[in-house]
Amino acid sequence: MTGLLAVSACQVAGGDDDADDGAHRLNTMRAFPLQAYVPDPEAADSKAVGTAQWILARRCMVGLGFTGFGMLDLRTVESTYPVRQGTLHGSSRLGDDSPYGVDDPDLAAQQGYHNLLPREQESERPLEWPADQHIALTGTFQSGDSHEAHGRPVPEGGCLGQAARQLYGPEPAPVKIGVLKLSGYYSVAMQLWAEAQKQARKDPAWKKADRAWSDCMRDKGFHYPDPDRASLDTDWFGRDKPSVKEKKTAAADARCKLDTGYIQAVFAVESGRQKAVIAGHRKALEDRRVMNEKAAVKARKIIAAEN
Repeated sequence: MTGLLAVSACQVAGGDDDADDGAHRLNTMRAFPLQAYVPDPEAADSKAVGTAQWILARRCMVGLGFTGFGMLDLRTVESTYPVRQGTLHGSSRLGDDSPYGVDDPDLAAQQGYHNLLPREQESERPLEWPADQHIALTGTFQSGDSHEAHGRPVPEGGCLGQAARQLYGPEPAPVKIGVLKLSGYYSVAMQLWAEAQKQARKDPAWKKADRAWSDCMRDKGFHYPDPDRASLDTDWFGRDKPSVKEKKTAAADARCKLDTGYIQAVFAVESGRQKAVIAGHRKALEDRRVMNEKAAVKARKIIAAEN
């Protein structure tokens, strides 16, 4: 990584095309070792599991007295997550698929940091349900909500939660990552991901990359200690479109990442930490991988029986 930073210091302002391409390739979730243990929502197995989960949930909802669900066209709920009618909701995503932020100076000069704001994908879009149906589907309650539907108890996690358990088995215990409490069948990988990143950010090589980037930004008239402080500047929030200042800051940010070899440097640290946590928790991760494979097999049998 020291070599990367040294080489980058000799690059001209326009950067090196090969190095820039390398930075773009590394600045994606797919590049990380732990991604192998997080199912791809666009993969055939994941889509099969999603369809089977709704088939089972549909049966459950009919059993709870929502007889109209017997006619539910599964195509209307594919690639959706349920939200309660009349409540505010945003994207289900936690962020963009660019873990190190902007890396294209031209795009950043047009969009600022707005292309990093959470956005919905076709694989994750909200679908509103009336309160009684949302409660039965998800098992999430607001103050005063009944825990029954038509006199029948709502299963833990609702009909969708029950369906997931039928496919995957018992849900693992929730894990806490910072202020977030994550539950679900991918929580082991996500917890390890957070631990690896926390360790990586303390690494001297990461801090050195931050300093190199910050020095580059200062030379351009911007004062931030690291890229996160730049992209999360409160001046950018609450705007539908990026300001001139935001665009200039983001363009400089991206340019400095490329000119200092920032992405290559921090990726080397973080991916190394991920490999270490994988080695230390391989059995738990492999158990989850096998669980996912078995769930896909069950799902296809459920779909075949339904057809």
